[in-house]
Amino acid sequence: QERLVESGGGLVQAGGSLRLSCAATGRTFSSYTMGWFRQAPGKEREIVAAISWSGGSTYYAASVKGRFSISRDIAKNTVYLQMNSLKAEGTAVYYCAARPPNEPLGPPTTRDSGYDYWGQGTQVTVSS
Repeated sequence: QERLVESGGGLVQAGGSLRLSCAATGRTFSSYTMGWFRQAPGKEREIVAAISWSGGSTYYAASVKGRFSISRDIAKNTVYLQMNSLKAEGTAVYYCAARPPNEPLGPPTTRDSGYDYWGQGTQVTVSS
């Protein structure tokens, strides 16, 4: 059974850093576009970042550009989200997701409806 398992969430002070990991099991997601989404209390789920199957194309939401970095290790079937200079508004449950490949990454990348596989989420809390 295919699974995406996130880890690395926790409590951090504003200005701090966290690194999220998403490990895929049950199948290889090497040919998939991988995305990170987040959902804050009372808000809709939103795209944070995405990376193409080759790693050659990335997308970042305007709110995190320059502070977050997405990467993938094909051999480990794992995707990472390095989050620096965290802000209080970054408090949310962060989800890893996989969708059929699209490169270069275009508008469909930002829509959660296009993703077929989802992890259970990991909580990130940023204290101000």
